[in-house]
Parts: sequence; C-alpha cells; structure tokens
Amino acid sequence: MQTPAQIEFEHVTPSPKLQAAIEGHIAELEKRYGRATAGRIIVRGPGDRHKTGGQYQVSIRLVLPEGREVNVGRTPMEDERYADLTFAVDDAFKRARRQLQDQVRVMHGQTKLHEGEPVGTVVRIDPSGEFGFLEGGDGQEIYFNCNSVVEGRANIAVGSRVSFVEEAGEKGPQASTVKVLSKHSLRT
Repeated sequence: MQTPAQIEFEHVTPSPKLQAAIEGHIAELEKRYGRATAGRIIVRGPGDRHKTGGQYQVSIRLVLPEGREVNVGRTPMEDERYADLTFAVDDAFKRARRQLQDQVRVMHGQTKLHEGEPVGTVVRIDPSGEFGFLEGGDGQEIYFNCNSVVEGRANIAVGSRVSFVEEAGEKGPQASTVKVLSKHSLRT
C-alpha cells in the first residue's frame, strides 16, 4: 500500500498474535492485489452494546485506484461464530479478498455483462388457444406455443407484456419461457 494500513482496536486488547495475524492478512492481499493505495481496519470487541450479543466485528476499508473501494463491515447478528475473535478476523479478510477479486476483474474488463430477457407484447393468439405471436422490441413477430407460458395460458391475452427467451425454430424465431409481466413491472 502507498500509505500503511491503519489498524484500530475498540474494546479489544491488541495482542502481538492478533496484530501479526492482521498484518499477515494485509500482506497477503498486497501480494495478490498490489493496487490498494490505503487501508483501515477496525476490530471491535463485544463492548457494552446489547445488540451485538458478545460478537466481534471487523471492518475493513481498502482504497483502490480510480476511486474504487472495498468495504467489509456488517457482521451477521445471529451467527455465534463471531464470538471467536480469530474467526471474525479471518472471515472479514476472506470477504475483503472476494470483493477485491471482483474489483480487479472490473478494472481489467473481465466481467460479463448479462443482458436482461427481451420484452414484447402479445399481438395475436390463435382461436384454438394453442399458440400465438408476440412483437419483440425490434418490431419482429415471434411465434410462441401456449405451453411455453410459465404460469399457464389462462394468464396470457392480447396486449399482455411478456418477457421471453428467443430461440431458432423450424420456421423462424420462436419464444420459449414466456413470462407475463405484472402491470407494476419496471421493465419497458
């Protein structure tokens, strides 16, 4: 790190063993992901607070280039494993390592962007009720079988907004896994 990490203790007496464990975790993070510019670690003991229930809390904040940060804070309230100081420290650094891995992937452009399912509107349903057509966002008509409607064909009607998975069919594109969107859906 460009600036040495700040380590603070609240309601905990810092032992040489604890200090060495934290410094070892910091050194491991620096060795793997040497791009952290600053860090602050706070180890809180159970103290007088009745809400923590005798648990240790470890907060880690690492500052990365380009204004990015890794923040590990909140300890699960109902998890009694956090009554062990060693577990609390190890778990916090494990979570920091995961977040740091994710940030490094983003910085290197190695993340996948998942597109949402396409959204369309039902334009026709065959009088037999066995199949129909929907219009995708690009204006193209797409065939669907009413058996591919997720919550049953009774829920679908002309004008229904749906999300779907597009596949190549024998006679062109067809929709599978058709889901009727609620009136209050945020999708457009």
